[in-house]
Amino acid sequence: MLGVLASIVDGVLVGAVYGLAAMGLTLIWGVMNVINLSHGAMIVAGMFALYYLASVFGLPAYAALPPVLAAGFVVGIGLYWLAVHRMIGRPHLMSLLATFAVNMILIGLGTAVWGTVLFNVPVSLPGISLRGYTFTGTHIMAAVLTAVIAGLLYLFLYRTRPGKAIRAVASNREAAELSGIPTTQVLALAFGLGVALACTSGALIATMFPFTVLSGSAYELKSFVVTVLGGLGNPAGALAGGVALGLLEGLATPFMPVSWTEVIEFAVFVAVLIAYPGGLFAFRRS
Repeated sequence: MLGVLASIVDGVLVGAVYGLAAMGLTLIWGVMNVINLSHGAMIVAGMFALYYLASVFGLPAYAALPPVLAAGFVVGIGLYWLAVHRMIGRPHLMSLLATFAVNMILIGLGTAVWGTVLFNVPVSLPGISLRGYTFTGTHIMAAVLTAVIAGLLYLFLYRTRPGKAIRAVASNREAAELSGIPTTQVLALAFGLGVALACTSGALIATMFPFTVLSGSAYELKSFVVTVLGGLGNPAGALAGGVALGLLEGLATPFMPVSWTEVIEFAVFVAVLIAYPGGLFAFRRS
């Protein structure tokens, strides 16, 4: 019984990071109705950014997170102007194809440079032992940092003028324009934040698990599941959805092969889409 409990706790810790990844995806959707299919590539970019900062340049892994977040934000702004800006207001298929093209370009470049070799960021933190079971220190730290980043995002969105402008544009872009809000710059800001969150989540995942250039697709799929659980356009719900997905993984792992976990996740994904199209944790916007 204690082993099952340990698996559940570990699943919740990892699920919090899934939630952080999904927060970037759902923020972009909520503000500009764009599904960012380059999300997985951005997660991998965060992984490799942390790898080079920590393993090559010798920066402590967790001290490298702020530069990764800042670089992700700058890259996100550039991607917005390059691939997304002209797609705003057009059919959703246009933005899907544009971001998918960016995703394939980045994966192709990454595969050409690094191949599919497995990379690992050496991080050692003491865990917490309880009756023979050890809760990994890196998992605990990742969950704590996720909570901190989510809290900072909440404060930004609800306590600062740019954050309130993002919420205004998400609620009603036309009214925001009539109020004098520079909506184009706000959209770029929101996209940059979304990509920054994806890169940061990738960096945190890299402290827990090995990765390759192709690792992003699995985490992108999990982000879509989490986004549906939490409700499209709802960052707080994404975090709750990530924890719920991690809880599901933790419950399933002791009783069945790991390969069945994704089957269960996507079965839940379809069930939630049918029964709760707004998401299990959808909240009203304020």
